[in-house]
Amino acid sequence: MLLKLFKGTTPGVIFLIAFTMGITWVSAFLYPQNPPQAAYETNPMVLYAILKQITGGNLTGGVIFSLFSLTVMLFLIVGFNTSVFFINERTFLPALFYILFSAVFPQQQVMNPVLPASVFLMIALIRIMSAYRKQGTAFNFFDAGMLISIASMFYANIIWFGLLMIVGIVLLRTGNIKEISLSILGLLTPYLLLSAFYYVSGIDIGAFLADLNYNLFGRHPGYSFSRPILAVIVLTAIIILVSIVFLILRINTKKIKSRKTFYLLLWTLFISLVLYLVLPSVSVEMIWITGIPASYLLSHYFVFVRKKIIPEILFSGMFLLVLLIQAFYIF
Repeated sequence: MLLKLFKGTTPGVIFLIAFTMGITWVSAFLYPQNPPQAAYETNPMVLYAILKQITGGNLTGGVIFSLFSLTVMLFLIVGFNTSVFFINERTFLPALFYILFSAVFPQQQVMNPVLPASVFLMIALIRIMSAYRKQGTAFNFFDAGMLISIASMFYANIIWFGLLMIVGIVLLRTGNIKEISLSILGLLTPYLLLSAFYYVSGIDIGAFLADLNYNLFGRHPGYSFSRPILAVIVLTAIIILVSIVFLILRINTKKIKSRKTFYLLLWTLFISLVLYLVLPSVSVEMIWITGIPASYLLSHYFVFVRKKIIPEILFSGMFLLVLLIQAFYIF
């Protein structure tokens, strides 16, 4: 029943999604929390430090900014499928799933650097896919490199997603050295400009490099998983695995651009999971990034799966467990 309600594309579905976002973020406004003592908070990157100065440490103001950033992400996520049409059906399910991912960890529903960084990463993915069948040299990869680099000035570990430019070149282009060089140049340009600004202004760049190193390789204090959160994670992991298998079995029936888009998303998912498992500086805040490809994979599965009962149980279970987490957090 729940799945059927959200699979449509009528204005009523948009209202239901907006209502879901409201009820899953009400706890953030009722009980705004201090951000975790992670490296990105104690030694913030330059753009996040500016953002923190603007909000002045106001917790409610930070939640409002995060909710605004989330709204921008939802438009980008839905718009990406609308423009490329790789799911092969118009649907708002990716927005719903991203909202649900955003509510799994209530302590992360505060102002944080990962959400604005994810907005830039999302635009970078869109720019990469825009290079498909583009004549001549595709400067899209330079743009994507710039966007990822700017995103890393909010959340340093976004820089590792620069690998997606190489993946994009391999998937979409002939792999000429000029485009590879442009992508690397795009990744370096914001840091070169920042270094030049620091030099001219007489600001010690050593402090910035120390913060960058700490954000990339410092140790996160960790996260204590409650039983409801573990239940959601296990169930979601099962659904994602099922969705990946479902996609792989059908991917050869899709158009070339759709296949390549899903491959790029799978690489995004893979990189985010590797970073979470390997880097001590990465913790549950990675959900903002992992949620991007996962939202599309789940949407593709629930849109095209023919069985009714099992998908309905999986969808309803995930939806209700997220609401349960929020209820426990409030009461």
